[in-house]
Amino acid sequence: MVRQREFNEDEVLEAAMLTFWEKGFEATSLSDLTARMGIQRPSIYSAFGDKQQLFEAALRKYASKHAAEVRSKLQSQSSAKAALREYFRGLVAEEYEGGDGRGCFCINTMVELAPHDERFEILTREHQMYLATIFQETLERGVQSGELGAQIQPRVLAQTFVIFLIGLTVMMKSRPERIFLDNAVATLLTLLD
Repeated sequence: MVRQREFNEDEVLEAAMLTFWEKGFEATSLSDLTARMGIQRPSIYSAFGDKQQLFEAALRKYASKHAAEVRSKLQSQSSAKAALREYFRGLVAEEYEGGDGRGCFCINTMVELAPHDERFEILTREHQMYLATIFQETLERGVQSGELGAQIQPRVLAQTFVIFLIGLTVMMKSRPERIFLDNAVATLLTLLD
């Protein structure tokens, strides 16, 4: 008879995700994980596999959640320009008005692991492409409504936004003067004019 799991897999995966997000893959020990997840090593191995497999599951959970949040924020306004303006300005405001300095788990992984591990190179690239698709949808909506000019190239501009988002997120980890970032966001948004 198979023994029933005595924990909620989604909840313990969330705990693992937060631990990895705060510390990164290399700096997170199995002791850190068991303490945060509230389960023992055999249960981790049984449910998720080794540390790398657990990390991958946590990253996939984050990427799905993050993409849904970005899509929700960009769809929350009828104006594509206003949605993009609010999104990028909001990233900076959130970080400087009480952010925790963790940045984006997926971007952190891209910096820490993607150069050395093809699996994480692919996973982080997939997330970049999801984000580009979400930005492209928003830009296409703006073109279709007439709010954005027909000369806008939604696919190219969406990719530019992803590159900017990655750079902005990495840059915020060093806490530059806020005006530096506010000016960069304002300049980016002129591409919508």
